[in-house]
Amino acid sequence: MNYNTIINLIGAILRFLGMTMLVPLVVALWYNENYNPFLISAVITFVVGIVSGLKAHEIDDLPIKESFAIVAIGWFSVALFGSLPYTLSGISPLDALFESMSGFTTTGSTILPAIEDCSNNPMSLLFWRSFTQWLGGMGIIVLFLAILPKLAVAGRDLFRAEVPDPIGDKLRPRLSQTAKILWSVYVGFSAVEVFVLWLSGMTFYDALCTAFSTMSTGGFSPHSESIAFFQSSLIEYIVIFFMFVAGANFALHYWVLRGGANHLFRDSEFRLYTCIVFGATLLTVLVLWNTHGFDSIRLGLFQVVTIITTTGFTTADFDAWPNAARMVLFLLMFIGGCAGSTGGGMKVVRILLLIKYGYRELFRSLHPKAILPVRLGRQMVPQGVMGAILSFFILYIFIFAVASLILSLLGMDPVSATSAAATALGNVGPGFNIIGPAAHFGGVHPIGKLVLILCMWIGRLEIFTVLVLLIPDFWRK
Repeated sequence: MNYNTIINLIGAILRFLGMTMLVPLVVALWYNENYNPFLISAVITFVVGIVSGLKAHEIDDLPIKESFAIVAIGWFSVALFGSLPYTLSGISPLDALFESMSGFTTTGSTILPAIEDCSNNPMSLLFWRSFTQWLGGMGIIVLFLAILPKLAVAGRDLFRAEVPDPIGDKLRPRLSQTAKILWSVYVGFSAVEVFVLWLSGMTFYDALCTAFSTMSTGGFSPHSESIAFFQSSLIEYIVIFFMFVAGANFALHYWVLRGGANHLFRDSEFRLYTCIVFGATLLTVLVLWNTHGFDSIRLGLFQVVTIITTTGFTTADFDAWPNAARMVLFLLMFIGGCAGSTGGGMKVVRILLLIKYGYRELFRSLHPKAILPVRLGRQMVPQGVMGAILSFFILYIFIFAVASLILSLLGMDPVSATSAAATALGNVGPGFNIIGPAAHFGGVHPIGKLVLILCMWIGRLEIFTVLVLLIPDFWRK
């Protein structure tokens, strides 16, 4: 294990993070707010980054161990130093780390009880919340690879550790080119959404914060009522569209922009993603129809899309909906968006391959000698990949169960505990009961907050990248 390389690259990430803190500092100056929390945080973060890089050297190769360590520890370090503006604004260190981790992992769970309280939550701090989600949406490491092309070869395992696509598909031979393409598409959609929301009646500040949280599937809003604050069906449908886009594979968006919409219909994961959205929306609408009438279509579609994409915006208190509708949303928390999207959860492609694998095993029980490979489109899925997907599924459910048990032992009711574990691990945002869309996580036991912080971190890096650090052999030379 080359510790100098790990420290050097994490230091480079922190230097970049320190520079990004100057953006909310400008916002604070624009609105005549106290800019010291961002100035001090930027200086501390940048200085630590410089000190960490004093022994920098040329990187010829980056072994898999170092790659996992840089991605896992780097992400936690970003959340830790990203919490400084919250701490310097008067929020307790634990709550600040929770809010920061929730931001960078695009979870969207919050400990802030009254978001619009400008005396405690200035506009620059709320901007930082949304901006951290946008930075974390496409991936800190992916952005790092895009701006440091010298890591194009050495960073191949960094890319895989942060974006563990079960199949894996580079857009270009060099990873720096792939990273630039993904970030270009991401920035492009974000800019379009800002413009459209601004035209629809939002202030530029609200449009910017909303677009940051939409394209990252984060869900932080500068208003306690979330999207319901704007009382506009047009804005809701605009947000629905961009959430749906953000929940799909950004590599697929690139091919669509280059070659046309026929790429969408040829992609089996996107087809299943679309079917799940329409099927879940239909079920929700049927459940809500008697009480909400035609409004159930808008309410159901918005909430289904915001949960399956793990965005977490709200237009209604879905915790007050009938149990059948709540169960639909709870199950969607586990599915999540597509591989290569900014969404969390297990990912649609894994669900698709598990269904195909299950069908194959049922078929083989009738025809033991039959050879029936699992395919994704025209591509045959290797047995090793299926083994990794099964392992991921088992570990995901195991971590969810353990986190739910710990939260229950800390005094949370079963519904709150299980939904809190599911929403943190899937990077969704709101849950049910005491952590529902009309509530917040401020009242969760301190140990419970630590558990949820770990779940958000593990879920964002899709389990293996973090859990591999627990293997003793990982740290041996």
